Amino acid sequence: MPANKDFLEDNPLNKINAQKKETSSPFREVLRSRNFRLLWVGEGISLLGDQFFLIALPWLVLQLTGDAFAVGAVLAIAGIPRALFMLVGGALIDRYSPRMTMLVSNLFRMALVALLTFLVLTGTIELWMIYALSLIFGIADAFFFPAQSAIVPLLVKKEHLQIGNSIIQGTAQLSLFAGPLLAGSLIALFSSESLQIQGTEGAIPGTRGVGIAFGVDTFTFLVSAITLWLMRTQKTQKKAEKESVLSSITAGIKSVWNDATLRTFFIIIAAIHILVNGPLFIGIPVLADTRFAEGAAALGIVFSAYGGGSLLGTILAGVLPRPSPKRMGSSLLVIISLLGIGVVLLGFARSTTLAALISAIMGVANGYVVILFVTWLQIRTPQEMLGRMMSLLMFAALGLNPIAMSIAGAFIKLNLTATFVVMGSLLTAITLLSALNPAVRAMGVEPAKTPKPT
Repeated sequence: MPANKDFLEDNPLNKINAQKKETSSPFREVLRSRNFRLLWVGEGISLLGDQFFLIALPWLVLQLTGDAFAVGAVLAIAGIPRALFMLVGGALIDRYSPRMTMLVSNLFRMALVALLTFLVLTGTIELWMIYALSLIFGIADAFFFPAQSAIVPLLVKKEHLQIGNSIIQGTAQLSLFAGPLLAGSLIALFSSESLQIQGTEGAIPGTRGVGIAFGVDTFTFLVSAITLWLMRTQKTQKKAEKESVLSSITAGIKSVWNDATLRTFFIIIAAIHILVNGPLFIGIPVLADTRFAEGAAALGIVFSAYGGGSLLGTILAGVLPRPSPKRMGSSLLVIISLLGIGVVLLGFARSTTLAALISAIMGVANGYVVILFVTWLQIRTPQEMLGRMMSLLMFAALGLNPIAMSIAGAFIKLNLTATFVVMGSLLTAITLLSALNPAVRAMGVEPAKTPKPT
């Protein structure tokens, strides 16, 4: 046996194969994982469908009511249960399987969007129905988003984590680029095909295209559910199983609050989503409807430009050298300040072309920062805390959307341009001031708390 072992170790063919394995592209190494490929394909298709939903929903509400505040209210209502249940979702993910959580959530959301498709195409949709469906949809979202962020470190090695994140996020940004453009074009294509909506005076233009867009999203949820069902992941024993859900959530919150670097960045993330998401998701539809000649097509173009920029930023994060450890935190915040400047400039945009250019630059900044920050956070978080840490990140990012949408809807109704200017200026000032914080400057040089991926 020893002789055979020595022979195998000295075999030139084995040495060549080992060298090939060592020099193999990290991207190929990541994509060799069957589970990762299934996640990548399924979520890529589902994310494309999500863009159809995100374009069709505000456009439908705007056509039904003509009221920006109503658009903000619908999006805010979806965010309320998302915020309330997101931390619970993170605790349960640490206890159970991220894959199973994502599967159940996608099946539930597929059923809701299928119902919405039926209601629109049959002309029986009413505003109160949209409110109700948005509320239920937000509950399912609360469990999905933390699970989606927590599953990647379980599928790839630590040294390939940034690449795995780049692939997933790059695909997400590609869908953000293509999806709005396709959805806006689809709705515009059927703009002459009106449906009589119950409780309204006359037919509403483009509603057939809105219904078809919802149908596309329904199909993509089905594809994602199938790929998640085909995945086979091992269930690992988690320390969180010994704690109550409330204790698990409390432990996660304390871990962030007691860490000066995390505390600062989580506050910044909350500020970004209050001061950027509101103007983007409420303001851009209003700009498209009132200021840009292309209408729904302009809405798709501007959002697609943001997605294309985010894709470029994601690619740059993967190929450019990382900022030096001593400058990483400050560099990220300076780049984030570009988002605030972009919001200000969007308030003065008078053409679809200019708005698209500004959105693209904002997207580059967003895509670059997301990859570096999320990878840094995943690497330093123990595996048994991943679900809760990602749920807290999602809470800071998405859970505060009800506040963002409500504030933006109310202020845009008063003055569209002033809302963009004030919110963008506030974000720029906050991020630049935070760059002076010593905890932020130490972000890249602090010791990492490395998880143990399976």
